[in-house]
Amino acid sequence: TEIESGEMRLLGRLLARDSTAARQAAGMAHIPEDRHRRGLVLEMTLEENALLGRQRETEFCGRALLRSGAIHAYARDLVVRYDVRPPEPRLRASDLSGGNQQKLVVARELSRKPSLLLAAQPTRGVDIGAIEFIHARLGEARDAGQAVLLVSADLGEVMALADRILVLYRGRIAGEVSGELATEHLLGRLMLGGAA
Repeated sequence: TEIESGEMRLLGRLLARDSTAARQAAGMAHIPEDRHRRGLVLEMTLEENALLGRQRETEFCGRALLRSGAIHAYARDLVVRYDVRPPEPRLRASDLSGGNQQKLVVARELSRKPSLLLAAQPTRGVDIGAIEFIHARLGEARDAGQAVLLVSADLGEVMALADRILVLYRGRIAGEVSGELATEHLLGRLMLGGAA
């Protein structure tokens, strides 16, 4: 998507025109809003999906061939640590439930240890157990010093996770609220264009 105005910087580096690979190399990771269209390749295995965006790293790639043992060990570690069920890296992503597909996406993106994680609707369409698990992982990333930019239409999720909340109305910031002071009433008023 083209940026209409403004700048996108990460740690002082201008990223607006950079490729996805360059943004990842600069320390950015992304949990997309639509895991089926942008987060996973459903016909590929969990191993292959876990490797997306990292396939050129020397840990996983030799001069001409991928290092299958290293890839399998990495994917196995991810599915175990992030409780992806069943924990079989050679299954196809389409064989998993929605919550386990989402946990795989979260695992892959957080495994990059990003400076900035953009999480767009990270728990949409997943069960309560997966929601709690994903929320805990996002909190751990924040506590480890990673910036987490959460984009969510779920007010409960926003109020549970956010330290600082910016509300958009007609493409502009309508207001900023501290996470600890946020209420549904206040956020709702801002969402309708009212004052804080």
